[in-house]
Amino acid sequence: MSASREDFGIAIRSALLQRGARQKFSLLFLLCISILIFFLDTFQSKPMNTVRALLNDGIYRFSSAANFPFKFFSYVTSKSKEHMFVYKENIFLKKELEVLKSKDLNIKFLETENLKLREILNSQESDNLEYEIAKVILDKDSPYLYSVIINKGSRASITKGMAVIENKNLVGIVIEVNYLSSRVLLLNDLNSRIPVVISPSSAQAILKGAGKKEPILDYLPESYVAPEDATVFTSGKDGVFASGIPIGKIFYEEDKIKVKLFSDPNQLSFINIILNTSKEKL
Repeated sequence: MSASREDFGIAIRSALLQRGARQKFSLLFLLCISILIFFLDTFQSKPMNTVRALLNDGIYRFSSAANFPFKFFSYVTSKSKEHMFVYKENIFLKKELEVLKSKDLNIKFLETENLKLREILNSQESDNLEYEIAKVILDKDSPYLYSVIINKGSRASITKGMAVIENKNLVGIVIEVNYLSSRVLLLNDLNSRIPVVISPSSAQAILKGAGKKEPILDYLPESYVAPEDATVFTSGKDGVFASGIPIGKIFYEEDKIKVKLFSDPNQLSFINIILNTSKEKL
């Protein structure tokens, strides 16, 4: 048993000595190669220059290939960061563009309202009536009932029965007044009844809402034939409206005498409420 252990120890020491000899030989071999390369590098000849050039090319190519993964990783990282920056910048620019478009549309809307207000103010300069300008804030319509809500009420001295006009043309009458708002019954509402006069014949009639865009004329004189395109005005006989407020022109449809209103009740944005009760012609 002891002999076997000694044989095993001898074998291990022999292997270590052989490995150490090989290491010493390898170190000596590398030292000799280094001296040879140094000597060859200082020795100038055409074959040696060719060999040196080939070795340098090989080393440079190998170094370039070995460095490629690092360059590629750096390139990918840089491009990824650049892509993320461009993506975020694109989102930011889209938001800015939407804001600018919204502002531009808002400016156009304000310009339109400004032009409408100028028309209303210009229409007030040629008469002596007192007006209150109001804005339509809500349309309340159904197949037969038509009215609008305006942003002026008793605080602005609005009362029931006041005439409502647009560009000097009658559009309705105030029927409900709150502190900051009012409701206006339009001429085409089914409940609307306005005494009118037809020009130039001065024939009297009643303008009656029909629940459609155009009201109709009723209670005309017997055997009276209303001329087409004749102008219809308020007569003032109801004691509510001033006489001579323009309303529209006569036309015939389905054997009915209708009036095409000068102011489209579906296109109202700003209107005038006549505050004084003067019956003078506008």
